[in-house]
Amino acid sequence: MNPLVPPVRTSVLTASVEDGAKRTVEGVLVKVLLHRRTERGMSLEPFASRCVRRGEVHELVTTDHHETAPGARIDRVGFLGFAELGCAGVVDRGDAFWIGGTRIGTVLGFDACHLPNHYNILIRTDRLLTGGELGLRPEMPVRFAPAAAQAGMS
Repeated sequence: MNPLVPPVRTSVLTASVEDGAKRTVEGVLVKVLLHRRTERGMSLEPFASRCVRRGEVHELVTTDHHETAPGARIDRVGFLGFAELGCAGVVDRGDAFWIGGTRIGTVLGFDACHLPNHYNILIRTDRLLTGGELGLRPEMPVRFAPAAAQAGMS
């Protein structure tokens, strides 16, 4: 074993050797949403990660679903709002999602029903949350923190 090359670690969430360090993707809320649905019919994309660009706007949606199989139907959803991303990066399933100093949940995956306009980024939570319930306001900071960094951010 070469002492200059650290051993390869596997990701807890993906059990692969592909994932290394990454930046936190940050942005700000641009619109708050107040509603929830119990029969929305979103479909989970087969991708565990999505690249995002600075300036893109994506919808933030909470769900209490846990299924991550490609095509899984996501019916129970709460809408937080839309966020403009302030930097490019990669959002991964398992990333911690924060608004201000509050950890809201964990990225479950992505629904692409509105592409090419925007993704619905699905945030797994214990119960459905809406922007109104959380007292959200435009310009509040949001961030998607790497799963490995979650422990240090709580």
